[in-house]
Amino acid sequence: MAQFKWYFEDMVVGQTIPVGSRTVTEDEIHAFAVAFDPQPFHVDKDAAAKSLYGGIIASGWHTCSMMMRLMVDNFLKDAASLGSPGVDEVRWLKPVRAGDTLTVTTTATDARPSGSKPDRGVVSTEWRAVNQHGELVATVKGMGMFLRRDHA
Repeated sequence: MAQFKWYFEDMVVGQTIPVGSRTVTEDEIHAFAVAFDPQPFHVDKDAAAKSLYGGIIASGWHTCSMMMRLMVDNFLKDAASLGSPGVDEVRWLKPVRAGDTLTVTTTATDARPSGSKPDRGVVSTEWRAVNQHGELVATVKGMGMFLRRDHA
């Protein structure tokens, strides 16, 4: 069986784990929006310039997708993750624009062993994305399930 760096027991409430940075490009903002969220302020420069955003911005769902990619690449691939039972809250606090560099962290806000499945535990987390100016642009609150080390 695979050995992981992160098991349920390693998730300490209050611990913040950096999960990396990513710079968003105009091409990927456009490609994501055309495929999944083609609102004018994501895909049409003229309409976006006249919008309350004053220009093209990334879809909030694109921001969440970038956060997820960083989580997988720099945390979950090394964790005994069993997936997630869901997300409780997503907040898009500031627009994300081409050239912005997002830095993401995850903080454990609660951890409890499963009452029905002794091989795992559930960890509540808050993911935070800040831009290159240190401004909080998005948060995601949810849960993840992780194997317990003594059951791996």
